Amino acid sequence: MSVESAREKGSTTTVDDFNTEEDKKLLRKIDLRTKPYPNIDALISLEFLRPVMLAHYRIVGLATDLHVTPSEYNTALALYFVAYVIFEVPANIILKRFDPQIWLPSLTLAWGIASICQGLVTNKAGLFGIRFLLGVTEAGLFPGVIYLFSVYYRRHERSWRVAIFFGGAALAGAFGGILAFAIGKMDGVGGRKGWEWIFILEGALTVAVSLLAYFVVPTWSHKAKFLTESEKKRLLARLEADSDASLVERFEWVYVKQALTDHLVWAYAFLFHGYAFVLYSLSLFLPTIIAGLGFQSWQAQLMTVPPNTLASLSIWGTVWVSSRFNRRAPFIIGAAGIAILGYIILLTTKSAGAQYVGVHFAAAGVYTGNALLLSWPGENVSAQTKRAVAVAMQITIGDIGAIAGVLIYRPNLSAHRFRTPHIIAIGYLLFSVLVAAYLSTWMSRENRRRDRVLKESKEEIEPSPEERQRLGDRNLRYRYVI
Repeated sequence: MSVESAREKGSTTTVDDFNTEEDKKLLRKIDLRTKPYPNIDALISLEFLRPVMLAHYRIVGLATDLHVTPSEYNTALALYFVAYVIFEVPANIILKRFDPQIWLPSLTLAWGIASICQGLVTNKAGLFGIRFLLGVTEAGLFPGVIYLFSVYYRRHERSWRVAIFFGGAALAGAFGGILAFAIGKMDGVGGRKGWEWIFILEGALTVAVSLLAYFVVPTWSHKAKFLTESEKKRLLARLEADSDASLVERFEWVYVKQALTDHLVWAYAFLFHGYAFVLYSLSLFLPTIIAGLGFQSWQAQLMTVPPNTLASLSIWGTVWVSSRFNRRAPFIIGAAGIAILGYIILLTTKSAGAQYVGVHFAAAGVYTGNALLLSWPGENVSAQTKRAVAVAMQITIGDIGAIAGVLIYRPNLSAHRFRTPHIIAIGYLLFSVLVAAYLSTWMSRENRRRDRVLKESKEEIEPSPEERQRLGDRNLRYRYVI
């Protein structure tokens, strides 16, 4: 197994030394390659915009034009997530053995072409097929980006970066409402419907972004050409002091097995499973839910903007506080509580105004909880291949919850303003609370146990880089972020 150490022999550098002005300048340089348009942030925002836009198209004519019944519309939504579930773990295994600078833009290019094709479909069979293909091409992007972050940032720096682009994804939902309102103006241009044009234009934009991304999306940290040799050395040193990210780890199936047999990895996956149900059902059916409060379709489209905007602000504010305290579980549980309050308001009030307030609570809690939990395995799972599989597993199992969400929010359960689906959503959130509590309790006890073992040990337990890589998060000196 090849291992390269970033720290010079005899160095006395500590974790506390890595918050200097030099490090802040280095982080800003890395951020410029991982966050702003047209880089990773744009790729993720476009990914989240597409399913949200399909939700608006149900109101503005797609289902009618393609002769899709309400239940078939739900099937089209579900097929997208079925492809996600099948291909996410294989996609991240390929990423670990390949190069993110090529793999991520290539996925985006394929997805943009598929999106253009979605604007050209003429029947429901074509819609079903292209929805599945979109899921295939998008499956590796989100977990791939989260994993890439884990090889550039220290553990406590990752959650804030994930939150920034997840907040951008929430804003994409807001822009989706504005775009859905605007596409009515394009209806008939070039003999095409408005929903056809937005898919075509969005796909063309995605293709353009993917071509630029080949030049700006970074490769692995130890090969980063946009950094000088001294900057690269500093980056690898600060990563080595914090985690396994500075090690050059060859792919081995033993790490895949470690991920598949770790109860914490499965717990992260089930945590997202509960949250994914409400994330995708809320984002995909928000225009329908708001329209059900008595608003016209154009009003429902525009009225999705405030709750999605509030969700973005909630994400950034909460994750900033979470990073300051270096705690995840309390905020994930608290976000679930806010979302549950929103659903209770939707269930117990009768006026449209009060229920619209409930929508805001639900959106803020759901999006904020997801932004926090999606970075959690990236902070707590080591070694690298194990982490790549763990991140993909989390989203894979989570998206099974998304499939359940789009199938449960179906027409025959829409009575009393989706009363039954809302109750089920509360159940899923409570399930996530229990999983988060389990993770917090187990990891806290394990951290205390490791402290006790090291304190009682008569010999210094300092594994070599090779041994540290092999042990990963099972290393006695490894501490979980709770």
